[in-house]
Amino acid sequence: MNESRTVKVALLGAGSVGSQVARLLLEQSEAFAQRAGARLELVGIAVRNVDAARDVDLPTELFTTDAERLILGADFVIELMGGIHPALELVTLALASGADVVTANKALLAHHGPELFEIAERVGAQLYYEAAVGGAIPIIRPLRENLAGDRIERVLGIVNGTTNYILDRMHTEKDTLEESLRIATDLGYAEADPTADIEGFDAQQKAAILASIAFHTEVPVTTVSREGITGISAGQIADAERGGHVVKLLAICERVTDPDTGIEAVSARVHPTLVPADHPLASVHGGNNAIFVESAAAGPLMFYGAGAGGVQTASAVLGDLVSAARRHVAGGPGLGESMDADLPIVAPEQVSTRYQIALDVADEPGVLAQVAQQFAEHNVSVATAEQSVATDGGHAVLVIGTHTATEGALQQLVQALAETSAVKRVTGVLRVLGEGVRA
Repeated sequence: MNESRTVKVALLGAGSVGSQVARLLLEQSEAFAQRAGARLELVGIAVRNVDAARDVDLPTELFTTDAERLILGADFVIELMGGIHPALELVTLALASGADVVTANKALLAHHGPELFEIAERVGAQLYYEAAVGGAIPIIRPLRENLAGDRIERVLGIVNGTTNYILDRMHTEKDTLEESLRIATDLGYAEADPTADIEGFDAQQKAAILASIAFHTEVPVTTVSREGITGISAGQIADAERGGHVVKLLAICERVTDPDTGIEAVSARVHPTLVPADHPLASVHGGNNAIFVESAAAGPLMFYGAGAGGVQTASAVLGDLVSAARRHVAGGPGLGESMDADLPIVAPEQVSTRYQIALDVADEPGVLAQVAQQFAEHNVSVATAEQSVATDGGHAVLVIGTHTATEGALQQLVQALAETSAVKRVTGVLRVLGEGVRA
């Protein structure tokens, strides 16, 4: 270690993650100095209210409400405020001043990543963001560095612990979605307003980040199609289990062929998915995350662990900080993001997938013929079909699995089925995870 070298660290935010980062920096300063090659001095913590109650007892003299002044006196800035404003303005200021920035802010990166990377590259600074996806799971650095010499075909994963806890409980405890959400909230897995999680916004932002890195292409969050879990019923969970599947909310990012041009393109989407019970992602339980990578040379890889939590996410933040300090000691400009592939983004309706469609139908002759006619007219073939008579009589339950077709054709088929006289209602639609590079 360079005994005379000290680098100044500014921390923005002291919530569950920020307070743990500060605690660990203070308690383990000697260990971090040995790993980083220089002493990491926490010079201040910018917060909105210096008197607010905190989970960790930290020195009061470190707190300030003057974030801009703190930033301009630091070598490194750790941004853990969350949200876009004022985080965007403060991170922009930090990078423009030449400071390296470590952030866990997925929303900021998903919406403003390219402009922040451009600022960093222009001044020779570096933006680190391992904690933005997967919490403690190392996935950003493996995609950016370890697999940089490989061709990644697909990245898919469980990137939201709240929804995984809810869906897992629906499978294991047979609770309804509402019951599972209530328990998740009581246990602290879900926020008081769970919209970002259960409607898929959180996973959508992470999918945009993963796709951009994996395919060296800017993937705006607005191009990532999104469907949450609020429509998942206990009946769909039971149907999935009978068919040898479990339901998971997946972020799926993959290389596809654009059907209009025939050239390689990128697809990124988030939706509930039927995962075969023997797939590694099917065994991810509770609030854990897991990301499955399929690459040409390395083959299938899975990264698994805690996707959230104050001390767990702090681990990823501090790992980035040590990397930043080592670069600072060694000297030289930061490394820019590689977006040189610049692949087109394929429209969601053009992506090929498979569906499982559950229908309530009249229990009378001719129903199957009407349903089959809709499949034929929309050029979608049936892979499996299972019919059972409802316990209350008068109607039957029909669960149909399709062969691969475009998302657009399948959506039109579902709409047509809903308008068919023999169909009382479409009770559920789920996409099926396929083999290889299709989902």
